[in-house]
Amino acid sequence: MESLFEFQKNIIRPIKNDFRRYLHDQINWDHRMIGIKGPRGAGKTTLMLQHLKYDLGLPAEALYLTADHNWFYNHSLLDTANDWHKQGGKILFIDEVHKYPNWSVELKNIYDGLPDMQVIFSASSALDIYRGEADLSRRVIIYLLPGLSFREFLKFTKGVGFDAVRLEEIRSKHQNLSRVITESLHPLPAFRTYLQNGYLPIIAEGEDTYLTKLNQVINTIVDVDLAYIASYNSGTAVKVKKLLAVIADSVPFKPNIAALARKLDLSRDNVYQYIYQLRDARLLNTLSSEGKGGSTLQKPDKIFLENSNLSFALVEKPDIGNVRETFVLNQLLNSGVTVSLPSKGDFLADGLTIEVGGKSKSENQVKHLDNYLIAADNIEIGGRNKAPIWLFGFLY
Repeated sequence: MESLFEFQKNIIRPIKNDFRRYLHDQINWDHRMIGIKGPRGAGKTTLMLQHLKYDLGLPAEALYLTADHNWFYNHSLLDTANDWHKQGGKILFIDEVHKYPNWSVELKNIYDGLPDMQVIFSASSALDIYRGEADLSRRVIIYLLPGLSFREFLKFTKGVGFDAVRLEEIRSKHQNLSRVITESLHPLPAFRTYLQNGYLPIIAEGEDTYLTKLNQVINTIVDVDLAYIASYNSGTAVKVKKLLAVIADSVPFKPNIAALARKLDLSRDNVYQYIYQLRDARLLNTLSSEGKGGSTLQKPDKIFLENSNLSFALVEKPDIGNVRETFVLNQLLNSGVTVSLPSKGDFLADGLTIEVGGKSKSENQVKHLDNYLIAADNIEIGGRNKAPIWLFGFLY
């Protein structure tokens, strides 16, 4: 196992502790089996390595490995765990577990056969942990790590820290919240950057190369992650990318499944399947009317790109109105808010109707409602029922 020890030493050396994702404090690190899902590039690996290096202090009984390491060309995950246990191992970190065949069966066997070993693993957002071949639902706690919120982006890039806020606080006291924040910085320039280049921590590698790297992330999700999880071949991957391009060019997209199927030479069932796989892979968000189910056999009422950065990566000149709506929906969903499509307004979020627009957005469309809020761009501080849109980036 010397190659695994050497790999761990090399990968953990550059890990720093100057910024931690919000999820770190929400994880019950004492649980016997922990799964961390999230989009590629969100920081799952760093999160695990920070816990190993700074919380645990690199103990001799902990081992980090990645499921696509060449060690697994001729060793199984279960045998590796058993060998590690015989050497005194108590904690096993497994990165990108979705790249290992029969991952669910072997994780179950490790859990059941080595009751004093803790397993912490990461996986693609698209992996359905609870639908693996083995039943892990009673054994594992799953956490989802999305991309950076605007609040985290400010901490990550400018070192300015603020507490997260709840949606009800934005509705009831957005003016006070905005005043406190704007005493420390003017948020609008950073917000412009965030919308285009700030959702993933790869922004640390340079703003000028961010969109190029984001396109590489998109290709890797479809060509590699979904290939492992959904058994895509090269022909399937091309069709999925074409579907993503069609949606990106039209978001918020009101899907005509029959027309999409004809355009892409796919069956209707395949179109539905690919849409929901792209959603699970955190490349799309879907929105349905209140009370409508989320079955993969059911057409969503609207489809959005998962985050605003994707608009700039996939579309030459994205519409700013679409970018704003994509941002608000993304931050609401990532913070755990239940969102549906209302009859009036853009979003219905935990009973609050939200209308998204620019600085001069009027209340005409929603003013007859009892509980509504305008999310307005290009303002630092709002008034009455008009809140600055950037404040929704403080929900997590």
